[in-house]
Amino acid sequence: MRIGKTLGVALAALGLVGAVVTAPAVAAQAAPPQIPADSVMAHIQQFQTIADGNGGNRAHGRPGYRASADYVKGKLDAAGFRTTLQAFQHAGATGWNVIAEWPFGDANQVVFLGAHLDSVTAGPGINDNASGSAAVLETALTLARTKPNVQKRLKFGWWGAEEAGMIGSRYYTNSVPAAERSRIKAYLNFDMVGARNTTTWGVYTDNASLRQTFETWFRGQNLATRGVNIAGRSDHASFARIGVPVSGITSGNDPCYHSRCDTVTNVASNVMGTATNAAANVAWQLAGA
Repeated sequence: MRIGKTLGVALAALGLVGAVVTAPAVAAQAAPPQIPADSVMAHIQQFQTIADGNGGNRAHGRPGYRASADYVKGKLDAAGFRTTLQAFQHAGATGWNVIAEWPFGDANQVVFLGAHLDSVTAGPGINDNASGSAAVLETALTLARTKPNVQKRLKFGWWGAEEAGMIGSRYYTNSVPAAERSRIKAYLNFDMVGARNTTTWGVYTDNASLRQTFETWFRGQNLATRGVNIAGRSDHASFARIGVPVSGITSGNDPCYHSRCDTVTNVASNVMGTATNAAANVAWQLAGA
């Protein structure tokens, strides 16, 4: 998160064309299985390893970012998603969005989950925002593994150059044809969702219905919530700008915000487990699983 900064046609535009697929044969589920925190933390550790091997960060225009994007895409490809790397230019460097679509459900009703994948140059960016990236990734992989029958189409995005001003997500929303925009029924954002010692969860206040869906899930887990107005400071703003209903969650205070100490020790396994299960449960519900 950056503080202080303000399907045919769509598939072709994004290069997401692929082989014909058949509907999954697994019976519908009312809710996703409980996602183990260890599964999410494995992604967190991989992002830390990537940063360690690439100058200590995963920032736009740096090799650690591309390695992060390749890691996410590799996991999605292996799970059977239609995936693409969408290239864009910013500040003289190429950036990439990773876009994934689960090819089942009504393509005219899309539920979109997203998180920014880049860090600042000062550190590896594990809470900000390997945490959101890992939560969205494991939610997608759980979808592929369990194959619930879904009424709506689920899509996932990992955005580049958020720290430079939501550049990647804005590039994506600017490139989406008008007809496709109207098909996106909700966008859910996950930015800084792993902070240690989180006891109260922030829920974006942008859309009352989506906010209530998150709050109902947290209440069922006996977890407190608070309304937060992230305004234009994360990637949901790019979707809100084109008229998409948006919401999202964030965890507690981060003492290592945009600092070198934002490492794997700056997040907690139980917090990451909560964030990921919140993402998955709300995604399943909105998609009509």
